[in-house]
Amino acid sequence: MAKIDLEKLKAILHRNESDIQKIQEIIKDVELELQIEKEEREQRPPIVKKQFVTLISDSEGKLIDHDFASWVLQIPEEESPHTVVDKIHQSAHNYNSSAKGQRFPVKSIGEACEIVSAKTFKENNLWVKTKIPVLTVRCSNKINMEPHATS
Repeated sequence: MAKIDLEKLKAILHRNESDIQKIQEIIKDVELELQIEKEEREQRPPIVKKQFVTLISDSEGKLIDHDFASWVLQIPEEESPHTVVDKIHQSAHNYNSSAKGQRFPVKSIGEACEIVSAKTFKENNLWVKTKIPVLTVRCSNKINMEPHATS
């Protein structure tokens, strides 16, 4: 919705309406709505700053020369990334306690990321960005300074 300055609105109303009392009523009504909107904005919880976390599925305990499935998640900036697994377990437990979860319980982190609702994760300050796993590749984090030969 377009925003308009209150003074511009008054000028437009004065140009198009001859009844001063009606203009004053409209202006008061607009000011009241603006005040209500401002109060609602102030009552909203503060925006949570988040950090990204990649959870790597390393079931064999080896990172070298293997590709792994992982999920991209977000948690509040001030929290430790090590809390992610606990948050997923708690969200999965909450889901499994629900009626739908009792019919179709989740049994793995992958199932939890894919099936558990965003609302359930949000209650535990966790946001799942990729419901299906993405491939994670290990790298040495170094750039080869020699020019790369192209075919």
